[in-house]
Amino acid sequence: MRTPKTGKTRAAAAWLVLALAVSSAAAQPELVVLDTDSAVFNDDGAALVMLLRQPEKVRLLGITVVSGNHRAAQGAEHLLHVLELLEVRDVPLFVGAHAPLVNSPERARIYQQQWGRIRFLGGFAETGEVQPPHGGRFAELRPQEEDAVSFLVRTIEQNPDRVTVLAIGPLTNLAILLQLRPDLAPRIKRLVFMGGNARVGGNVTPYAEFNFFYDPEAARRVLHSEIPEKWMFGLDVTNQAVLRREHFDRIASAETPITELFAHDMGHGWPGFYQNPDATGYVWDCLAAAWLLDPSLFPDHERLPIDVNIEFGPAYGGAFVAGQGSGVGVEVVTGVEFGRFFELYRELLTR
Repeated sequence: MRTPKTGKTRAAAAWLVLALAVSSAAAQPELVVLDTDSAVFNDDGAALVMLLRQPEKVRLLGITVVSGNHRAAQGAEHLLHVLELLEVRDVPLFVGAHAPLVNSPERARIYQQQWGRIRFLGGFAETGEVQPPHGGRFAELRPQEEDAVSFLVRTIEQNPDRVTVLAIGPLTNLAILLQLRPDLAPRIKRLVFMGGNARVGGNVTPYAEFNFFYDPEAARRVLHSEIPEKWMFGLDVTNQAVLRREHFDRIASAETPITELFAHDMGHGWPGFYQNPDATGYVWDCLAAAWLLDPSLFPDHERLPIDVNIEFGPAYGGAFVAGQGSGVGVEVVTGVEFGRFFELYRELLTR
């Protein structure tokens, strides 16, 4: 004869069901949109590879491309090439903003005349037709007809409070989204972005990091939005993740299609490890991607009121820690366990 359940038994069963539900929810991959200004393979392309090679942790809903390192149409070609190398055909790519909200090649020219050299101009220096990526041909994969902002609107509406936007280029696409649909800001789960600088100098001007310099007005609009959670991977942490020749060799020696692209771009292009064994490089965007895969790699972060200088002058595009009562609270990542990060980075790129 079956014995009736006691109160304790029923309670234990209920807790077990709850624990299994929580465990199941925790095991679900993060829903992510990658917003990027891809240039050559490192670092946007490498970040894409990292995300796609851990599908148990990240489900990539789509890629939105913005102008920055390259004009948007050119950046799209680099990422389509990476998707083709990986034989990934189920991640759609959408082309977004072709220019910043306010900044322009003319402004960059005036800046250099008045306040000094801009170390990297990105898409501002590009003219002419879109060129095929490494290998000399365009990928068979093509961008979607829908534009990036429309895709973002649709995706957030269909997945309210569930989508993480990983933004590793200028924030123009997001700024346009928030201008058109400010009501969607609180429905984004979180924003994880590479850009800006809190307590260190810039890397393209003495004051500014490239992504923020390229479109400061967009960065400021996004930071001041009602997106509930914002994680910043600025120069404060990316300056700590330095690639040297020995790191390069450990990846390039794998001789896969992906590592051959890595070796070509970082060996012959920037930073030129083949020409200068003492060169050093950085993996800016890959740190933000790695946080989604293993947050424990980044033990140090600090909530700070971050703002962006949008006055056109020497400090244009520079981020800074604002005074009390101003700025927006952002979780600024300030430390990385680089040895552990590199092993993850190496393993995913050479897999």
